[in-house]
Amino acid sequence: MIRRHNGSEIQLKRFLLDKDYKWQVIRKRNEPLKILLVVDMQFDFVYGTLGTKEARARVRKVKKKIEECRKKGYIIIFTRDTHHENYLETAEGNKLPIIHCIENTLGWQIIPEIEVLENDIIVDKSTFGSIELATLLGNYEIESIEIIGLCTDICVISNAMILKAKFYEVPIIVDPSCCAGVTPESHENALNAMRMCQIDIFEQAA
Repeated sequence: MIRRHNGSEIQLKRFLLDKDYKWQVIRKRNEPLKILLVVDMQFDFVYGTLGTKEARARVRKVKKKIEECRKKGYIIIFTRDTHHENYLETAEGNKLPIIHCIENTLGWQIIPEIEVLENDIIVDKSTFGSIELATLLGNYEIESIEIIGLCTDICVISNAMILKAKFYEVPIIVDPSCCAGVTPESHENALNAMRMCQIDIFEQAA
């Protein structure tokens, strides 16, 4: 689901109208879109139950990348891992029994160091990769999609693979300096897997 950072049902309904307006504004652009996809830069993945020192070490670079891309006119899209009180009863919860990113909790929020602006888009997802996002982007001409965020070996690679399948001729870029995995080893393994699938892995100048 795509919506604002938080709010009541009434606010959500208002935002759904606002969200449609945002996509309409994007559609009016007369040039292919450059997308910066910021994956799951949420409190629980940085400072909370699943936080790591590697994730914390990436915050400054992620913040700088977002700021640089805004100046260049990129569309900024954030994803939020979104679970509910029944998380431990889900398939993911059975395999990873650590409660995290429960909707409307602190752990679910995007970290305060990263500013989400009015024109940015937030995609809430209950799975590692967002098919909804790929479907929505399919309505537009895309020049490139760059992906940064957390975790390299779970949600970054999942979204990269979905987007590569959807936009095979479009450059899909992952900047490893703005990503962190569950472990340094799994981070590198994920980067190598994405390289094999012709996803570009390099630090991209904004």
